[in-house]
Order: sequence, then C-alpha cells, then structure tokens
Amino acid sequence: MSVDVEPDQLAIDGAHPVRTEPWPTYDKGDVFIDDEDLDLVLETIRARLYFRYDHRPHELTQTGGLERDLAAFFGVRHALACASGTTAIALGLLALDLPPGSAVACPAFTFAATPSAIRLAGHRPVLVECDDDLHLDVADLRRRMTPEIRAIVVVHMRGFASDMDAVLEVAREFGVPVVEDAVPALGARLRGRQLGTFGDVGAFSTQSDKSLNTGEGGFLLTHDPALHARAIVYAGAYEGRMARHFDGDPPPVDDLAMPIFGLRMDEIRAALARGLLRRLPERLEAHHRNYDHVAAGLAENPDVALRRPVADHAYLGEALVFRVPGASSAQSAWIAAALRAEGIAARALGDPGDTNVRAFWNWRFLFPEAAKARAEFPVTAARLDEAIDVPLSANLGEKDCDQLVRAVHKVLSARDGRRV
Repeated sequence: MSVDVEPDQLAIDGAHPVRTEPWPTYDKGDVFIDDEDLDLVLETIRARLYFRYDHRPHELTQTGGLERDLAAFFGVRHALACASGTTAIALGLLALDLPPGSAVACPAFTFAATPSAIRLAGHRPVLVECDDDLHLDVADLRRRMTPEIRAIVVVHMRGFASDMDAVLEVAREFGVPVVEDAVPALGARLRGRQLGTFGDVGAFSTQSDKSLNTGEGGFLLTHDPALHARAIVYAGAYEGRMARHFDGDPPPVDDLAMPIFGLRMDEIRAALARGLLRRLPERLEAHHRNYDHVAAGLAENPDVALRRPVADHAYLGEALVFRVPGASSAQSAWIAAALRAEGIAARALGDPGDTNVRAFWNWRFLFPEAAKARAEFPVTAARLDEAIDVPLSANLGEKDCDQLVRAVHKVLSARDGRRV
C-alpha cells in the first residue's frame, strides 16, 4: 500500500486523522478476557482460601494447578508461579547459586526490569550491544565475556526470539548458565519450540499487557529439580512447604539455609491465569494474524525497516517495532507524534523527551549520565533512535490493522518535507 499526501494533510497539522477510535492498549482497559475466564476466579473468591499454602494438597490449590498446567503447556518438568516477571528472573538467578556480586550479561535493549532483576538477585548487569534487528548481538556477547561473567540473561524483547542456538553456544564455550527473559514473549516459539524452555531457567510475566493477564504475576520454568526447589524456597516456601511441590522425595535442599522473600503468587491470580491459559492459543493466533497483516502492508515501504526474525515466525506479534533508517531521535519523536495524531498509539523508543525505560540511557540506577551510557553502547543507541514502537492488541481487526498501515505510509511520505 502506498499513499501520496501533502504535508498539510496530516492530523498533526489539524487535518482529519486516519482513525478516531482509541487505539486499544492495556492501560486503557483493553483485555482478552471473557466471562468464562472468570469462573475459577469467582469460585476461588467464594472459597475464601487465598493463600497458596493451606490445608489442601498442593495439586488442589489454584497455584498448584496452574503450575501443573504451565508445565504441561510448555513441556517442562517444573513451573513455579510467583509475584512478577521481574521476580521470576531474580528467583532464577538466585536459584543458580552464583557467587554474590557476579557479573551477569544481558542485552542493552530490554525493559528496565531485566537489569533490575539482576540487581535484585545481588548481581551486576553487564550490557551487550544489539544488532540492526534489535536482537542481542551474539558477536558482541562473545567479545564481552570474561571470567567475571557467571551467567547470561537473554531477552526475547518485544516478542521477538533471540538466536538461542548461538547464545547457548557461547554459554557452553564459557561454561555459564542461561536465563531466558521471556517476559515479553509468552507463547512465542522458535523453530516449533516454546521460548523460555531453551535455557536453564525461563522467566515469564502475567502483568496486564502480557499473553496471560492477571494484573500482576509471573512464573518460571526449569527442568532442574534442585534449581526449582531453591527457587521455591526463595519465593517464600517455609517450614517444609517446598516438599509439597514434588510428587516424590524433594531434592536435598535445606530450606532454613536460605532467606525467604515473599514472592509467591496468590490463589486469585492463579485462578485467573488458569482460565486464560485455556484460550491462550486463540490469543496467540490473533497476534500472529495481526502482525503478519501489518508487516505485509509495510514491507514495500523503503522508509520502514521491519525487524527480521531469527527464524520463520519466531515472534509473538503483540508489538510492531520498526526502524526508520537514518532518522535522528528528534525525527523519530516527530514521526511517533504524527502517528499518535492519526489515532495510533506510537512511541519513539529514543525520544529525548520521553523517559522510556526501554532506552538503557534512562536507567540512572546504572548510568548517572545518559551521554556516557550512549557512548558506551553506540550501536544500540543509534538503532533505538530510529525505532518506533506500536502495541498490537489481540483484539485488533483487519480494519484496525489497515488503518495502522495507512497511517505509517501517510506520515512517512510527508516527513521528507519537514524540518524536525
């Protein structure tokens, strides 16, 4: 699709926008939930048993049932429901029993929760550049690996799979474990295999904009029973409660030797997650359908650089992130503002007037000076300056997707005549 427009026809200049309906986003109440999904929640509320450890056998609690359901869905031995995706990452790192204060590698393009989780686990984030498609740059990862780096946290950012074969090859070469931050990619697959099942630990979120939406919450996956047992204790299992998670004898983990951090999931959120898990395939299909429709509509636009997946369909599709090659951060900010005026909830990742916490130079808990941070990771900074981010709700229809495509063509065709 191509659109020839004059600059004064843009909504940012007062013209009629491409769409007038609000773009559906989680913070405006967009949810993929039906009444049937709430049945277990209402039953749980009426039962008045909201704590995951009570008189019932583990398998009869909602959290125990959710963990069993998640293990089956993802094809892993163990799942642990917890308070958030951030705590799932931190619990995974804690359960790895790394030396305190270890250096842990992670990509420079990620949500601030990733380095925050590394800090929460008592370790030190070491950032790695990203490539033109905003995946972790495996060559830069190898260059930055030192004996101090004791683990790798790889992120499937904005739903796009990282190159797990290459990351795992580096991890084996240096003898370090891998934690998959699959928080932004719940349900996405790489060559038919679920993301979050490649590494030693997979961490997920059930926060409001995720594929399973319980408002807050998360879970981790692992095949390692001892790692699972340690994560359970750190999450807040005490006085032998860790043993409830195992059908037979639990691993020989001393639950009194570890602190307990109160990072459990409650029964109400677990009940909601179980209901939503039933319809997760339907939601994933909608995300792929919408993303593929939009990507096809933008594929021929020379001003749009769509992210290239590391393998066919190795993405969730819940967000459209594209670059405008050569655009400055100010130009990208104008493009995003023009798209918002057209009725599309767009955001420029590198907008200098936006404290977007997906831009690493805004993490003042790591980088007191943004300019120095950008200079340290210039490739990622340059790519983020060019990047536009648009959320893609599973509730979008073909008309919505066509309006998004039209708005992008309209704005980009007009930008060349602008001084921004």
